[in-house]
Amino acid sequence: MIKVAIAGLGRIADVHYPGYIGNRDAKIVAVCDINEELALKRKQEWGAERHYTDFNRLLADQDVDAVEILTPTMLHAEMTVKALEAGRHVAVQKPMANTLADADRMIAAAKKAGKIFKVSDNYVFYPPILLAKKMIGEGQIGTPINIRLKLLSGGSGGWEVPSTSWAWRVKESQEGRGLQTFDHGHHLWATAWFLLGDIERVAAWIDYIDDIIDSPATIMWKYQDGMQYGICDYCHAPELFIPSKYYGNDEWIEISGTKGVILINRCTGNVKEGPAVSLFNGTWRHFDCEDDWGEGFKGSTKNFIDAILGNESARLSGAEGRYVLKFSLAIQKANRFHREVYLDELDAAFPAFYAMGKRLKHTRTKRSKKGILERLGLAENMAQYANQAHDLTFDLLKHFDPSAVESWSTVMGLQLTAEGTAPEMKFTLRVADGKAEIIEGSLPDDAVFTIATSAGTWSAILLKKKRVETAFIQGKLKIQGRSEEALKLKAAFKL
Repeated sequence: MIKVAIAGLGRIADVHYPGYIGNRDAKIVAVCDINEELALKRKQEWGAERHYTDFNRLLADQDVDAVEILTPTMLHAEMTVKALEAGRHVAVQKPMANTLADADRMIAAAKKAGKIFKVSDNYVFYPPILLAKKMIGEGQIGTPINIRLKLLSGGSGGWEVPSTSWAWRVKESQEGRGLQTFDHGHHLWATAWFLLGDIERVAAWIDYIDDIIDSPATIMWKYQDGMQYGICDYCHAPELFIPSKYYGNDEWIEISGTKGVILINRCTGNVKEGPAVSLFNGTWRHFDCEDDWGEGFKGSTKNFIDAILGNESARLSGAEGRYVLKFSLAIQKANRFHREVYLDELDAAFPAFYAMGKRLKHTRTKRSKKGILERLGLAENMAQYANQAHDLTFDLLKHFDPSAVESWSTVMGLQLTAEGTAPEMKFTLRVADGKAEIIEGSLPDDAVFTIATSAGTWSAILLKKKRVETAFIQGKLKIQGRSEEALKLKAAFKL
């Protein structure tokens, strides 16, 4: 039985405690808060054996194996390091710290102590988000392209939050770490990372209501891999009631991929009715799963205990928590400096020079190294590919996908003019009953459409060195007959 102490007994403790109800592997034996009245109240409610108002005295209690730290963020680093040095396992409420330097101290202390250290974020254990993660991994929406997150907060609704809980958050806000985009934002940035992976750079536009609430806001980011993007919108509606048993806000999420879309319809509150998760990949399917926001906290607690028992890895690990913190800090910096911020520049010795180098590199990558005539398509050397035209044409059959053009029946002529070492070539392509056939030697009399181009240009298209649309616009490829039928070639043969 792992004996746990909870330090920091404010509003958020209400959703951490349920993870220990009926837990066969762990129990709460001690509580700690500077407010002794609150500490006594929690001790009685939770059946704890002891209470403390001094964190150092708690750490001197040798009957405590692990500590959950739920205090204001500004206290996390010092308390975490002390607890780890005292030989305790630690779970600290997100965000793990206010600076990367503090995060590094915490991670180093955990490594030295050889104890479990995790950053608690309930969203990476929230059942609808876990279901979406599973769907993405199974390829239900193909390759993810973008993710959109929406946060809506209201002027009323949800549970009562003590003024003491707001006081330190307002102080954080005044120091440039917003109530919504930094504190609560951690949930959304953790979710964006958890679902689609590492982030390269961010841009942000953040306004403030009464110099306190950082809303409205729009944050955008680009992922490290491929053409994948994210966007998050914040809206505070002071005259709106938000139905919620927790905080007075709600979120919903949309993930789009090459062949489908996933909708997560609610998180904190209950603004949207209906299924928790919806999937569209040709037809709509809807899924009901446990969608109480508090379930994510139970999952996080279970992960903490299982990590101590050696049954699984801690999530978020110290390194993962630091990564999400870096994402959060990059967002604040992007808004402050009115420019894109690369996450890695926050670790660079000279951030400004690092960012400048990255921008120059991206600019050079976007620019073609070809001359002006080549970029206009007036001096392209397509002849170098011409002698591959014959084999590449027959290779088309290997890429034929009848499901992409169901019931398609057509006859196409292909005339390739001589170029380089390649002679003139003529082909007939027939598609019917889900099968494709290519015949060499002549153009068909019954052609629905005919494509005429040079052997080199055709080869470049099949090698994906030139887009068929570009060749058409440049006049290097001509279509006679029903040109709309030619569009189906792209889908059928993956051109």
